Amino acid sequence: MRSVLLALVALLVCSLLACSGTSRTRKPNALTPVTNQFEMAEIWSANVGSSEPYYFDPIVAGDAVYSASAGGRLVKLDLLTGKTIWEVDIADRLSVGPGSDGKTTVAVSDKGMVYAFDETGKNVWSVSVGSEVLTEPIVAAGIVVIRTLDNRFMGLDVVTGKRRWFYQRQQSVLSLRVGYGMLLVNNEVIVTGLSTGRYGMIAVNNGALIWETSISFPKGFSEIERLNDVSAKPSLEGEKLCAVSYQGKIGCSAVRTGNLIWSKDFSSYTGTAQGPELVFSSNEKSQVAAFKSADGTLVWETSKLNWRDLGEPTAIGRVVLFGDSEGYLHALSQADGQIVARIRHDTSPIESAPVVAGGLVLVQSQGGKLVAYQPK
Repeated sequence: MRSVLLALVALLVCSLLACSGTSRTRKPNALTPVTNQFEMAEIWSANVGSSEPYYFDPIVAGDAVYSASAGGRLVKLDLLTGKTIWEVDIADRLSVGPGSDGKTTVAVSDKGMVYAFDETGKNVWSVSVGSEVLTEPIVAAGIVVIRTLDNRFMGLDVVTGKRRWFYQRQQSVLSLRVGYGMLLVNNEVIVTGLSTGRYGMIAVNNGALIWETSISFPKGFSEIERLNDVSAKPSLEGEKLCAVSYQGKIGCSAVRTGNLIWSKDFSSYTGTAQGPELVFSSNEKSQVAAFKSADGTLVWETSKLNWRDLGEPTAIGRVVLFGDSEGYLHALSQADGQIVARIRHDTSPIESAPVVAGGLVLVQSQGGKLVAYQPK
């Protein structure tokens, strides 16, 4: 999903360094040996197909896992065993991973065609939304929420595919060509990032904007310097929503009102993860930082994984998990940022956030290797 963005970031870094007359190689930090303080036991493994050139997330709904490949394969697997319940081959190539509520599962083609399948894998409807889609659909409360690349949101009826509501944001002069993650809250609202350093809450049933807040503001003279999108999915812990913008800030707000509690200078396009007291993120150099979610105090930061193109993080127990571009999964201590465990999941990148469900940690690589691990 972020392959174009990674190329853009590399271009921006090179451009800025050239302007300053400085040279630097973007070489990933070598990995130092780690004595694992806990095990990640493999419970089951499946090959769901490559998502190249995109990054697809597995989705858990009920006791099943849903995943897809760019080639059009859509699968439903048993969460505890990994056994295939059903699979279908869609005629089109897919541009984003599936969405599901356990009853209806939705996949979107690279031509903007939305396909819906019932609990048995039968295709029940298909609708064109007329634009490219890079954001995972949300299926909730009888609505399929689709966000197109040109900033249109639409709610489709889960039974018929007919449009129930429509909401459009003004397009920025220049914005990142990536999927803007949507976070479903209480099966009633979604929270999602917007361009120009903003994010907001939208009602699932009618598309109404409930609140919108700025976490940062564009700076600089050129349009590239002023890129300031909140592209990654915000995170939620308790009553605090946290988000981060590219070339902007990281911060937290009250979930009910959107009122910003704090913000600090930081830049990321891979998002945030939250523990009980801390919020974690990695910047475009793959430097990882932890802030107090109450007031934004910087607790620790580490450069041990510099330039390893870390993916979207997940906080679980006492660690925060990051995949990298070489297929490693790193576990960092939430307390101090020390690397306490590492496994080699695959040889292809892990950009998607590990998914925690049923006592398992699901990890999917760009190459399509999906594994359920059990921390011990």
